[in-house]
Amino acid sequence: MSRSSSRNPVSNFSRGFFAPFRSIRFLMSHPALLKYVVIPFLINLVVFSGSVYLGFDFFNDSVVNMIPQGEAWYWALLYYFVWVVAVLVTTIIVFFSFTVIGNLIASPFNDLLSERTEQLLTGVKNEDSFSLKQFGGDALRTLVTEVKKLSAFVGVMLFLLLLNFIPGIGSAIYSVLAVALTLFFLVVEYMGYVFSRKRMMFRAQRRYIFSRNLKMLGFGTGVLALLAIPFLQFACIPIAVVGGTQLWCEDAEGGAALEKQDSEVLNS
Repeated sequence: MSRSSSRNPVSNFSRGFFAPFRSIRFLMSHPALLKYVVIPFLINLVVFSGSVYLGFDFFNDSVVNMIPQGEAWYWALLYYFVWVVAVLVTTIIVFFSFTVIGNLIASPFNDLLSERTEQLLTGVKNEDSFSLKQFGGDALRTLVTEVKKLSAFVGVMLFLLLLNFIPGIGSAIYSVLAVALTLFFLVVEYMGYVFSRKRMMFRAQRRYIFSRNLKMLGFGTGVLALLAIPFLQFACIPIAVVGGTQLWCEDAEGGAALEKQDSEVLNS
């Protein structure tokens, strides 16, 4: 990576945006990684199916019975309006619970996927042999980290909801900040496996992200675009994990190349 390209705003944003899409080709060219994708995929499929079943079972048994009904035409109109709203709310709850639970359960496997991806990209292998005890400890640490991140995201998002009560511009401010928070969370979430292995505190993570703001903004936008594609949500999580790991390794290689270039200029 040249110094000029590293400072090009459009190049930085596009590099981040297309990172999740590039990771699909990377996964296809390294079949050994697919086992770390299949397990989270199956977990997410089971969680999603269970969430849909429980959510709409609750909808049919409880929510529908609470919708007001009557003989007049306006009661029928009100019934269908409330029914549509209830379906949308139930769908949002089901999707949110699937995202949270699926991320939590699959996070230890995502950590392994990120580690193996980094090894392939850098050529540096982890010399520690695999053990169930080590995997259990790493899984517990990853789960605790995920719970903290998700709790912080939900807490801040609920706080931002209060902005809607500000007359006039409140909803507009909320919309902008909610999207910005979501993009930041996606970056922290899927770059977080590398951050955790490097023992980076949140302050260091934040400094890393904001020092590469356009690239990270592009990455978060790319992940959000993948999440918006129907049925791709199942595979989006491991794809984003690989994409985030690739960005980290590219930054490390680019930084080393720039340092070497500067050293050669000084010595010439």
